[in-house]
Amino acid sequence: MNDAEPASPRRSLGVLVRLGVVLLILAMAGGGVLLLRVATSPEAGPPRPEVPADQVPVADVEPGAVAPATDPGAAADPQARPQAGVDPLRTWADRLADPTGVPARALMAYGNAELVQRDADPGCHLSWATLAGIGRIESNHGQYGGAVLGEDGRPSKPIVGVPLNGSSGVRSISDTDGGRFDGDPAADRAVGPMQFIPSTWRRWASDANLDGRGDPQQIDDAALSAARYLCAGDRDLAVPADWWAAVFSYNNSVPYGQKVFGLADGYARTALSQD
Repeated sequence: MNDAEPASPRRSLGVLVRLGVVLLILAMAGGGVLLLRVATSPEAGPPRPEVPADQVPVADVEPGAVAPATDPGAAADPQARPQAGVDPLRTWADRLADPTGVPARALMAYGNAELVQRDADPGCHLSWATLAGIGRIESNHGQYGGAVLGEDGRPSKPIVGVPLNGSSGVRSISDTDGGRFDGDPAADRAVGPMQFIPSTWRRWASDANLDGRGDPQQIDDAALSAARYLCAGDRDLAVPADWWAAVFSYNNSVPYGQKVFGLADGYARTALSQD
């Protein structure tokens, strides 16, 4: 039986050197992977603004089967009867703001649009609640992207949608306003609290606040324009088929219509429960 020859100091040193080289290579390789990951990872951009419609549930209702509940609105509100020095529309809106979760200034715009449209086209039977449902989905009542709706009816910053350039999930609409309303000379963008496409705005623009011009960013103007648009074609929004046709003309999407229905029905029923 032969005893193993003891390792020489020189051989031991060689082994340690080789081991160190291997560990250094592995460390460098790992560091290289880390550097590669850091270099190729996209920088964190600004948070995506919450899309108002994302948080609205789809109502379980068959399109065309039924119209949402209706509330008589400001004109029939016994607590909003004209009094000296009192704005009945403001009284009505202030009373319903908390129960409905709709800012009072936005409610005033929707209520005013219903009253004006009722005089112009009484057969349409448009309810403020339908306008409120659309306004909630389109811009959260003029509050999209952190905007604040001012007493003048304008958001604290312009509300402008994505470019309609045909990219994934987006319609393609070439510029029709030279960037006048949306600031984009290449493609159209929906603008304002009710999200009008510039070409549509030009046709239905209204001056509800009587300042001498129709402004899609001003919620009174936008709400009245939406009311006129929804009532086009002699529609009677008390008739389910006409109500759904009107909403689909605004956005031809079944989930969109179901969301507007759920909101409009909820707003009207909440208002009725306050009487």
